[in-house]
Amino acid sequence: MSPQLRENVSVEPIQRRSLVDTVVDRLQSEITSGSWSVGRRIPTEAELVARLGVSRPSVREGVRALVQLGLLETRQGDGTYVVASDPTDVALRRALHHADPREVLRVRRALDALAAEEAAENRTAENLTRIETEVVARREAAIRGDADAFIHHDVEFHLAVVEASHNALLEGIYASFVSSLRNAVSQNAAGSMSIVETQADKHDPLFHAILDQDAEAAQAAALNIVERSRSFLR
Repeated sequence: MSPQLRENVSVEPIQRRSLVDTVVDRLQSEITSGSWSVGRRIPTEAELVARLGVSRPSVREGVRALVQLGLLETRQGDGTYVVASDPTDVALRRALHHADPREVLRVRRALDALAAEEAAENRTAENLTRIETEVVARREAAIRGDADAFIHHDVEFHLAVVEASHNALLEGIYASFVSSLRNAVSQNAAGSMSIVETQADKHDPLFHAILDQDAEAAQAAALNIVERSRSFLR
């Protein structure tokens, strides 16, 4: 390159990171590393100032940035608490909250089918025990007409199936759907409870397909469960 061309090359100056950016990184690392677990109250502003060696405004802006990200929540008169550890997960939860329920069900359909298939292939004895415990508790709750217990055990059943897939990425993504899953089960609870002891309920068949390591049958049962949710939505 000639000297003339070198002179014409535009080089952007390196920007110095602000103290607020540094504070945000430090606070977020405490959360993502698990040092500050979800549900824990973080140190006070004064304690953070002393610990980080920066000004109060820098700490305040850093905390505010993580509140906006959805990782922290400020509770009036009580302090600031960790409410999430992964900003990507928070973003996905927010997107799901505003998404069309029909679109959420279509995505859940794919995730449930994959979870059932992989659970049948990878489940352990411990996984089977948990899945069976939840499907039995779900059935018993329906028989005695306990809607709250039914909803709880239905959701836990699906989470147990996902856990049995031993697919960490799938498990992480599915965790974002728990709220929408619980809402769907709640809306369909009366109808679902009424068919628990009939062939229309595919939760028992899903458990037995996973027990038998029949991936095709497990996938079919999982898809049938989601299709019933879609029929209620219609």
